Amino acid sequence: MKKGILNLELLVMAMILMGCAAPAEQTKPVEGTQTGTGNIKGEVWSDNWFSMYVDGELTIEDSVPITTERSFNQETFQFQADKPVQMAFVLKDFKENDTGLEYIGTNRQQMGDGGFIAQFTNTATNEVIAFSDSSWKCLVIHQAPLDKACEKEANPIAGSGSCQFSTIAEPVGWKNADFDDSQWLSAHEYSASDVSPKDGYDQIKWDARAKLIWGTDLETDNTILCRAQLSL
Repeated sequence: MKKGILNLELLVMAMILMGCAAPAEQTKPVEGTQTGTGNIKGEVWSDNWFSMYVDGELTIEDSVPITTERSFNQETFQFQADKPVQMAFVLKDFKENDTGLEYIGTNRQQMGDGGFIAQFTNTATNEVIAFSDSSWKCLVIHQAPLDKACEKEANPIAGSGSCQFSTIAEPVGWKNADFDDSQWLSAHEYSASDVSPKDGYDQIKWDARAKLIWGTDLETDNTILCRAQLSL
């Protein structure tokens, strides 16, 4: 046994005998890097993954990798910003490839479905000042499969047969406050029964105005860009 390990074990034993608990592992909270006069708490639940930008600057990325099976989780974080600010989100549902499917080649092969909800609170007043709903402007940049029969293919191949897909590049400057999103569609609101949110969703007390949103199809729409204003 190495001396360092022995010393650590003796220290832990001493702490137990003294009635002290061993120190718990510390986790560093995810904080935004923006500066401003207002402190804002963000609460987000996503199926499966999101990233958020404030005035074009990355504020937070989902801490659970999208490749994690059942990567549903909530994120609570804080950032500072001046008013008003432009929020921009990348929302992704997991897909193995451009077929838009998951669990390919298994008896669970399927089209995954997405979902996202968020609310933002002014910590000085404890007032919810922004929340996801149909007022948000969104653009779907990856759709697959375009024919849902692809889900039943024995050997689904992206771009072949019923497994066609559509993808477009992120518009230049879309995260910035001066970007024109007037041609983007309004986010589509869904009920909890539509999305079946889990794993973290119930850990947050959602404002009644905060809605689950996505594109017009929970299954086909795999990557979505959304924009919303936040005023203190």
